[in-house]
Amino acid sequence: MNTATRLFAPLLLIAFLLSSCHTAQKYVESGDYDSAIDFCIRKLKGKPKKKEEYVKGLELAFRKAQARDLNTVEQLKAENRAELWERIHDIHLRIRERQNKVAPLTPLVAKSGYRAQIQFVDIASMERESRERAAEYFYDYAENLLARAEKGDKLAARKAHSMLLDLRRRYYPKYRDTDQLLSKARDLGTSYVLVEVKNQSDKVLPKPFAERLLNMDKQGLDSEWRDFSFVEEKGLYYDYRAVVKIRNIDISPERVQERAYTDEKKIQDGWDYVLDKKGNVKKDSMGNDIKTPRMVIIRADVLEVFQSKAVRIAGSIEIRDHNGQNLLETCDVGAEVLFENYASTFRGDERALSPDSKRRIGNRPLPFPRDEDMLTQAADRLKPELKDELRSTRSIL
Repeated sequence: MNTATRLFAPLLLIAFLLSSCHTAQKYVESGDYDSAIDFCIRKLKGKPKKKEEYVKGLELAFRKAQARDLNTVEQLKAENRAELWERIHDIHLRIRERQNKVAPLTPLVAKSGYRAQIQFVDIASMERESRERAAEYFYDYAENLLARAEKGDKLAARKAHSMLLDLRRRYYPKYRDTDQLLSKARDLGTSYVLVEVKNQSDKVLPKPFAERLLNMDKQGLDSEWRDFSFVEEKGLYYDYRAVVKIRNIDISPERVQERAYTDEKKIQDGWDYVLDKKGNVKKDSMGNDIKTPRMVIIRADVLEVFQSKAVRIAGSIEIRDHNGQNLLETCDVGAEVLFENYASTFRGDERALSPDSKRRIGNRPLPFPRDEDMLTQAADRLKPELKDELRSTRSIL
């Protein structure tokens, strides 16, 4: 160790000790007693010779913290308001945690012989009372909310559900009939929605149309407080009705169009020798015959048959109240199904065919799909749009 290090080491140690004491004092002076307690505990724990400044610091911070919390509890009790028992219980939990941290260090004696006066309170009985009173407040409040929910206030039911869950999590896992009340709050807070399909067009929809349209993933559609049904259950009260109204069905005629065209291509077909004026084959500098590519035009006559048919449906989704009388929201929906088929034959040189023509050569005309089948496909096309609209609607609470 060099001279400079030997000189500065004691100074650094003194500075560290002074800064440590200053930190504990700073916490106390700012009213952050629990941080001061934690700081002093870190300095005292595991030390056989405990420094008096930390012992006194812990004693002071603990006394002030306890006095502050106990005084606050008395003031809150004096207000005689049931909703304050939640806060009182939180303070009791803080006192218990504080005492549990300090208790392992007691009796707390400094190496100088100073003995700290650490006084604990019977926090178990205090906490028991505040826990019971807070749970009672939560329970009574939830019952009052459920009384409002029975008159149609779904938000009150959801708040009651949340309060009962807090009661079980924070105070008692089993408390009176909270399980039954939670089930009641879940039922009263859930919006039950019946999804229906109504055909208001001038055409007949096939039976599988509605079945395919409403055959969707219920789990992917339901949310915490929304329950969708696609078949009406007797005895179940539906808060909303989502009505898919098919207003227009357009089925085009079966069209067959023929088109004849010719594909041409210029290709090389052998070589032609270059002749001089005497009719002899010309030679290059190496003595080789001079020749040029012979280019010819080849053709293929194509006969193309194009089949087409289209089905278009248009309508709306209406969100109505439970009896269907009041319209809450509406949006337009629609879907289209196209049948298209190309069938082609050709005569001539196959090499002349374009890439598009080659893809269609060999295809045969197909039977046109039935109207019923295309309408059923339209239901599948419409389903994702219906699902998105039901998820995003704001009319359903």
